[in-house]
Formats: sequence, structure tokens, C-alpha cells
Amino acid sequence: MSTIMLVDDSATILLSISSILGKAGYTVEKANNAEVALTKFNAGIKIDLLITDLNMPGMNGIELIQEVRKMAPYKFVPILFLTTESQQSRKLEAKAAGASGWIVKPATADELLNTIKLVIR
Repeated sequence: MSTIMLVDDSATILLSISSILGKAGYTVEKANNAEVALTKFNAGIKIDLLITDLNMPGMNGIELIQEVRKMAPYKFVPILFLTTESQQSRKLEAKAAGASGWIVKPATADELLNTIKLVIR
């Protein structure tokens, strides 16, 4: 099954989303901020999807995507935003940075899993 990197500064979101993904058969790698995620990417972690929050202390989700897209192994890995923001301007900014899609919190397990199925090949 596919491996998903989940990046969110909320311990509750990390726990709940990783539980949903784990029950669906996915392997989940977690990071509580963008810097921890980048450390894992720099170490060569193999993933099939990145799901990241937008608003995090330090580096935000858009900055994380920009950094990940610079790395050859992750240039074409699908990236989903999972965030409370729904403004069109933020969606366009995320897409320009390299995001593949957007999920607005709170998302149901079905919404999350159906969106993942659309972006993981």
C-alpha cells in the first residue's frame, strides 16, 4: 500500500488523520512541522503523497511545497493541502507552489479517502 507523509502542527489532527489513513491500509509518516518534514525528505524518505497543513509556525505549507518541489525525487509526488482556509486566492497560491489539491477541514473520512484515491496513482 502507499505511504503518505502527513504534516500538521496539531497533534489532534495528526492522530485522527493518521488513524483514518492507517485503517484504510496506508502507511503514514508524520511530522509536526515543515522543518521536521524537510529533514525526512532530505534523508530520502519514499512517499506516494504529501498532505500538509497551510498555517503552521515557522515555515508554512506553501513554503514547504516550494522546498519539496525543488527536490528531484519529489518533483511529481502529489501534494494535498488540508486546511481550514478556503479562499480562492490561497488555493491559487497553493496551486502555483505545486499543490495537487485542497481539502478543507473538517473533512470527513470519506472526503479525505476519496480525494486521496483521486491523486495517488
